Amino acid sequence: MVFVVVEDYTGHQLLVTRLTCGGFILALRLNHTMCDGPGFLQFLTAVAEMARGAHAPFILPVWERELLFARDPPRITCAHHEYEDVIDHSDGSYASNNQSNMVQRSFYFGSKEMRVLRQQIPPHLISTCSTFDLITACLWKCRTLALKVNPKQVVRVSCIVNARGKHNNVRLPLGYYGNAIAFPAAVSKAEPLCKNPLGYALELVKKAKATMNEEYLRSVADLLVLRGRPQYSSTGSNFLVSDITRVGVGDVNFGWGQPVFAGPAKAVDLISFYIQHKNNIEDGILVPMWLPFSAMERFQQELERMTLEPKEDICNNLRSTRIMSMM
Repeated sequence: MVFVVVEDYTGHQLLVTRLTCGGFILALRLNHTMCDGPGFLQFLTAVAEMARGAHAPFILPVWERELLFARDPPRITCAHHEYEDVIDHSDGSYASNNQSNMVQRSFYFGSKEMRVLRQQIPPHLISTCSTFDLITACLWKCRTLALKVNPKQVVRVSCIVNARGKHNNVRLPLGYYGNAIAFPAAVSKAEPLCKNPLGYALELVKKAKATMNEEYLRSVADLLVLRGRPQYSSTGSNFLVSDITRVGVGDVNFGWGQPVFAGPAKAVDLISFYIQHKNNIEDGILVPMWLPFSAMERFQQELERMTLEPKEDICNNLRSTRIMSMM
């Protein structure tokens, strides 16, 4: 099951490709002005329930978009770095509209990669650092290094955060499928981001995520009214990440069991999705990346360097491995 995010969508039927093995591929397009990830999951779940024989969805859709309308009068009460105008010091080499120059690769984060990354962060961050925080900090730093961003350039990574749930205290009715997300941004000059240890980027990511609450979401709605829906800058210095490992698309069952893969069909410019994925050994996280070819080569090198297990750790692991004799 794959889906594609689009900004302008005129409507097409769902596409189903039947495979000779008896399985099938279900492809859908998502218009993010209509719903967010949980809303998209609600639609998929409803279709799956009816495909299995239900006469109506278990959870009925709720419109009620007025719940998240801007206030009257609108007032910006929080800092929204994701919408700030930033002076572009780039040389224009990041031209994502030149498709022939762009390449896609996917990178896997398993237990080994996460263990190595955790070894690089200061002790006071270990207990409060999530997998999302760590991967985001790592990708942000590696991507900035790979793009050879001007040291004076302000770079940002925005984290899509869901306002639903007890942590953010936004009360929405069961069945509400509209957008209830924001993407607070961590901000830094490129030079300190690239030169400092991983803990520097990690702290910025954690602080950005911590700003998300109901007041932040209300402030975003007011900002969009007061500033006329400012566009998210499409320069290489901006980066956006979205964790869909817990959205639940991998649990949708149309009657043939759980999908082998559920996620975006391809990488998207400026955005990386974190996708639940199982290789031959373990469960992990797959991250598609979309970069110019030369930058992609550097990105892969930086990521390999950052997730390379120290030789002494490899030797210790070998020593601790008990070899059983078959004689």
